[in-house]
Amino acid sequence: MSESIDYYLSLISPWSYLGHERLQKMAREYGTEIKVHPVDLSIIFPATGGIPLPKRSLQRIEYRMQELIRWRDHLKLPLTLNPRHFPVRDRQAAIMVVNLREQDPAAATDLAGALLRAVWVEERDISDQETLLTIARENNQDGNELLSNPARCENTIAKDTEEAVSRGIFGAPSYVYRDQIYWGQDRLDFLYRSLAR
Repeated sequence: MSESIDYYLSLISPWSYLGHERLQKMAREYGTEIKVHPVDLSIIFPATGGIPLPKRSLQRIEYRMQELIRWRDHLKLPLTLNPRHFPVRDRQAAIMVVNLREQDPAAATDLAGALLRAVWVEERDISDQETLLTIARENNQDGNELLSNPARCENTIAKDTEEAVSRGIFGAPSYVYRDQIYWGQDRLDFLYRSLAR
């Protein structure tokens, strides 16, 4: 197993969704483990000069939509541009991923992908506990177990978020490999070249 990829994401980010399967595919190709870290962008943005989507200028909001359409069409991936349940709090979903990561990192990455698809393809509310339990069950996981120990998981998320900022992460998704940061799913080609070297 070669060096791992630290994958910092938001479970409600369309950009994390658009890059998720490609990241998994290239990691499988090179036998590289993915360490998935759902982080708190409400901490990262103010610490690094970022602006939450609702507070961005109209020009930036409109351009974001153009880019989503371009990437959706380019990648030929299903993507609902204005899903019914966005934005929502993803903290319980993140707790599930963190709990599973401690048992099975690959399964945790798969679950993160299922949660991203739930938002951006299926228009499901991942802030709703019953929805989360259903998604866990669909992925052969015990949702009640994955929602256990919330305080410990909250602490882990806080530490991961603090570590992300200290490493230079300022947005999601970000991928760190061999101490190099690749911000955004549109930088996955550069990550792929690094894996190939």
